Amino acid sequence: MKKMTYKNSGVDIEEKEEAIKQLLSSIITKRKGSIGKPMGGHYAGLIEFGDYALVLCTDGVGTKVKIAEALKKWDTVGIDCIAMNVNDALCVGAEPLAFVDYLAMEDPNPKITKEIGKGLEKGAKQSNISIVGGETADLPELINGFDLAGTCLAYVKKDRIILGDTIQPGDVIIGLSSSGIHSNGYTLARRVVEEAEFSYTDRFPDDLYPGKTIGEVMLTPTRIYVKEIIELFKKIDVHGLAHITGSGLWNIPRLKENVKYVIEDPLEPQKIFTFLQDYGNIDDREMYQIFNMGMGFVVVVAPEDAAETIGILQKYSDAAIKLVGTVKKGTGVEVPRLGLTYR
Repeated sequence: MKKMTYKNSGVDIEEKEEAIKQLLSSIITKRKGSIGKPMGGHYAGLIEFGDYALVLCTDGVGTKVKIAEALKKWDTVGIDCIAMNVNDALCVGAEPLAFVDYLAMEDPNPKITKEIGKGLEKGAKQSNISIVGGETADLPELINGFDLAGTCLAYVKKDRIILGDTIQPGDVIIGLSSSGIHSNGYTLARRVVEEAEFSYTDRFPDDLYPGKTIGEVMLTPTRIYVKEIIELFKKIDVHGLAHITGSGLWNIPRLKENVKYVIEDPLEPQKIFTFLQDYGNIDDREMYQIFNMGMGFVVVVAPEDAAETIGILQKYSDAAIKLVGTVKKGTGVEVPRLGLTYR
């Protein structure tokens, strides 16, 4: 069986990175008060606002919406849209406050928009934010189906901003489980399903998810980590936070580049990843640099704060939580158990 990769399914990560670099090279205007890494370097952008920093981030649901279209089930993708944004905002120590959505449609079907709205409402409730506006665009010549994206506004006191600069060797890495694929890697995931000649309405094979269809499992909404992480900010000096999205483990070195993140005891990937890896003949290296592989969020703290951190997270979260690794001297990220090194 031919090995499947993100690249041969249509997404070239290296080409994407170069495209982003070229985009950013053309953007040089900066208002006084910008904080943190250069644009594109962290999970969210910050700008001073008195004693606070206002935080902005934007993201969408991606090709997961094509599965919603196939199943005619649109009431969960709104959760994904909000989750992808509020989880990013948390990574700089900020509390999400408000959200605006952008819905581009081939045909503004009221039945579909009502269902999408249900998901946005659920996501807003889970995140304790207000949806203060948005835009619906009717673009029949540009859009096939629909696309859903949004922007989150968050805030943080300037002396409480977390950018990863205090991370040091000896710190510990705590992982919070994902709910599944979340909202990344669906170009490859969908290709696996298609190449294996499955339908999204087929019962999940190999009795991995009894009573559920492939499409139902793949539409599982992205987990929102707002409640537990906000509680953590109140009691723990957090050194760094990472939302594990597209590029998988590569998201962690974005926090601080001149240390090595060693994932010695990774969280167990959900069965959906076993299915994709087996039916797509995808190797471990590709899986862990495309998907979250069961770990949707990471918290880095001093070793003496590990037990209390895990206790707080477990009290306020329904995710599986455990110490997954340590920070050491070096660069990149490693999973020794699987022989994986990314630098």
